[in-house]
Amino acid sequence: MNLIHSLFAHVPAFALSVFRLSVWLVLLAVIFVPLERWLAVRPGRPARADLLSDLAYYFLSSLLPAMLLSVPLSLLALAAQQLVPAAVPAALGALPLAARLALAFVVGEIGFYWGHRLSHEIPWLWRFHAIHHSPEQMYFLVNTRSHPVDTVFTRLCGMLPLYLLGLAGPSAGGSVAPAGLIVLGTIWGFFIHSNLRLRFGALEWLIATPGFHHWHHSRHEFINHNYASMLPLCDKLFGTLHLPPTWPTAYGSDTPLPPGFARQLVDPLRGPDKRPAPPG
Repeated sequence: MNLIHSLFAHVPAFALSVFRLSVWLVLLAVIFVPLERWLAVRPGRPARADLLSDLAYYFLSSLLPAMLLSVPLSLLALAAQQLVPAAVPAALGALPLAARLALAFVVGEIGFYWGHRLSHEIPWLWRFHAIHHSPEQMYFLVNTRSHPVDTVFTRLCGMLPLYLLGLAGPSAGGSVAPAGLIVLGTIWGFFIHSNLRLRFGALEWLIATPGFHHWHHSRHEFINHNYASMLPLCDKLFGTLHLPPTWPTAYGSDTPLPPGFARQLVDPLRGPDKRPAPPG
């Protein structure tokens, strides 16, 4: 054990992160690849070019946003101490740990919901988010097909209320709540994007499933529905829920995107956005 520890102690942090992500990728493939063949909503595999791009997005979306978020989240923690009355975090801090974590989960989900919704409603944000809606074949790696700007913005929207309320930051045990929410949301994201014909009946009103989220990736009229990452009740509360017993007939977006991973990363950063927003 000491030998293993000493070996990893000399491995650069970035290389170790890549190694961990590679292990997770193998585990995800072992789980989802056979399931998506046996229980497919729509038979078929992603094109080779799409798969290679999604593998690149997988590593980029897992590494870069975490680095980009470190400074904004630290500033949020400092700002929250100055802007929010001390009585608010003190009162919430007095709650039992389980209650604080449950409240952080709900508050964070509402923040993620609105970050996601704004990415559809504000044209400047949609130019980044459109990348996530480009796949015409749903499968588990679609979860990480996301521009770093899009990922950072949505995560900030989810984290902001946690820091303002004192549910994250020094008074709440550091970064346990934000990190937990991001990890849980990411893991669940692979499931709801997967090509799995699974329906959970009445439970679909309480927890997001592929049947819930696939409608968000439908090509036309329901692309502006089902924004929640884990709690469909957020969509019910804000009037964007669409949960029929059927599945979409087509996925994707009418917003044109350039081919290739590198061009898709650079293109949204250029000039005024002239591409169409999702159907309203």
